[in-house]
This record gives sequence, C-alpha cells and structure tokens, in this order.
Amino acid sequence: MKILCIGRNYAEHIAELHNERPSEPVLFMKPDTALLRENEAFYYPEFSKEIHHEVELVLKINKMGKNIEAKFAHKYYDEIGIGIDFTARDVQNKLKAKGLPWEKAKAFNGSAPISGFVPKTKFQDLQNLNFHLAINGETKQQGNTSMMLWNFDEIIAEVSKYFTLKTGDLIFTGTPAGVGEVKIGDVLSAYIEQEKFLEFEIK
Repeated sequence: MKILCIGRNYAEHIAELHNERPSEPVLFMKPDTALLRENEAFYYPEFSKEIHHEVELVLKINKMGKNIEAKFAHKYYDEIGIGIDFTARDVQNKLKAKGLPWEKAKAFNGSAPISGFVPKTKFQDLQNLNFHLAINGETKQQGNTSMMLWNFDEIIAEVSKYFTLKTGDLIFTGTPAGVGEVKIGDVLSAYIEQEKFLEFEIK
C-alpha cells in the first residue's frame, strides 16, 4: 500500500505559510513506515526541532484504478478516517530553499498517524464535513471540506493520472489553517464532526 498526500488544498493554510496558490494539486508520498495506528505514541525525532501538526481527512481506496474521471471517483473509496501529516518544518524550509524534494521532512518514520475508518455513508454530506484537531484539549485546527480547493473526487482523478490506485491505498486530502508546533508531552485528539477518532501522545 502507499500513502498519497495533497499539499496546499486550503487557501488559508496556503496563506499562513506564505506559499504560492497552486494551479493544480500538490502531490507527495509517504512510505508505509510512516504509519502510526491504534493511537500509538509519536516519538519526536532527533533530526528536527520544529515538528508541526497538520490534521487531514483520509480516504481509503477500495479498488484498483487509474486515469479515473472525477464523476466516477466516488466508486473508488467507501471509507473515511482522519490523520496527522507531521512535518519537520525546519528541515522542510532548508530543503525548499535549495529546491530539493521534501521527503526527509514529510515521509519520516511515524509521520502519518491515522485513525480507524468508517463508511462514508455515516456522513450526510461529504462536501460539508467538519473536522478539527485539539492539543491538550484546546482546538488548534478546524476545517470543513467545503473549503477545499479540490474535493475528494477531484483529488482521486488527479492522483490517478500519475499513480495506479490499489485497494488499501490511503489519500491524505490536505490540511486547513492553524498548523503549529507540537511538544513532548502533548496529547493530540482528532475529530470528524464531534466524534473523536484519534488520540495519542507526543513522547
């Protein structure tokens, strides 16, 4: 399985990082060694002093497909969860300044904690889905899928132009504004609507 990630999919997040608004989705990948499941603790890596949280809704692909049209994309996923795209911001800034790839900053071990998944039919409107991240009980990020530059179906269509999607692949769909640092001892809790899906500690 592979983890495909969409960057810069919420306008306010683009603005807070002073990035250029893209004309097409920004794609990057994480290996399966990035996954943390079942509320496993995240261990702060030695190579960074500035790890940022980025909460994202995650789609689980349910069948193989490539070059999928957006109008058919809904058939390729039937479950949704939530995850954190941890980013070593200090490492990323150095790489970006040199025009180098981001993998060291985005794809390191444990950089993709994910929740369990539920049927998408649990939610009335996938185009108007609320989610948020709290740290130590205080809300830090809030998003709604209506604010996405590219919606779930458009993301799947774009990704499948370049990568054949396989059953079990995961797609992180982008983070809203409010990203910031985590510290050892923090407890992160991620919610879809008002239901807690994920909670773990930084160690």
